[in-house]
Amino acid sequence: MLAESEINRVLTVTAHPDDVDFGAAGSVALLADRGVEVTYLLVTDGDAGGNDRDLDNSGMAELRRAEQTAAAKAVGVTDVRFLGRPDGTVVPSLELRRDIARVIRQVRPDLVITHHPDRNYQFAAPSHPDHRAVGGATLDAVYPDARNPYAFPELLRDEGLQAWTVREVWLMGGMTPDHWVDVTTVIERKLAALQSHVSQIAHVAGFEEAVKLRWAEWAARAGFGDGRYAEAFQVVPTA
Repeated sequence: MLAESEINRVLTVTAHPDDVDFGAAGSVALLADRGVEVTYLLVTDGDAGGNDRDLDNSGMAELRRAEQTAAAKAVGVTDVRFLGRPDGTVVPSLELRRDIARVIRQVRPDLVITHHPDRNYQFAAPSHPDHRAVGGATLDAVYPDARNPYAFPELLRDEGLQAWTVREVWLMGGMTPDHWVDVTTVIERKLAALQSHVSQIAHVAGFEEAVKLRWAEWAARAGFGDGRYAEAFQVVPTA
């Protein structure tokens, strides 16, 4: 794994507003506190989500962009980018790979955090088809697309974006995590990020207790002890 000192820039690539906050906001807060530059890339605006459907899809998309921007600020992130794909229809296309590779070459991250591309048979929520599509497209964008100057030559020819090699990827939501981050010291900031997504959680009774239980279970699995909270990832070396 990369040492902490080797991580200077991080890119998260997720499908919807709130995905990064459920899976990695605590880790992001710890990274940002160390001075790491973190960029959020969201493939959709989450226009098909939300409990209140008084809003049309355009209105929901605008609301969820604002919620994600507020959530990002809660953990120290100000660079938030959206690709604007329709929620619920994402596929791991060449076009999506190109657009993610573009941002990789712009940001030039040491570490990318994204969804696990495989279905999770133990817990349904991580297996949204958009999640799996974004995870697969991101891994393909990391290897081979972003590092290969002959892949999507228009990125270099028309935009001057040089090839870039991402050294490591952390996958969220899989069945076989092998790396846990103790987020106990930033748990309130992670909760604040999640609570920014009012359109998604306002109707959920006992939300805080339920999600904290999940993170406590990860901490126990990691061996961190009682009263601790953790986020879980599968690490993929990609250098």
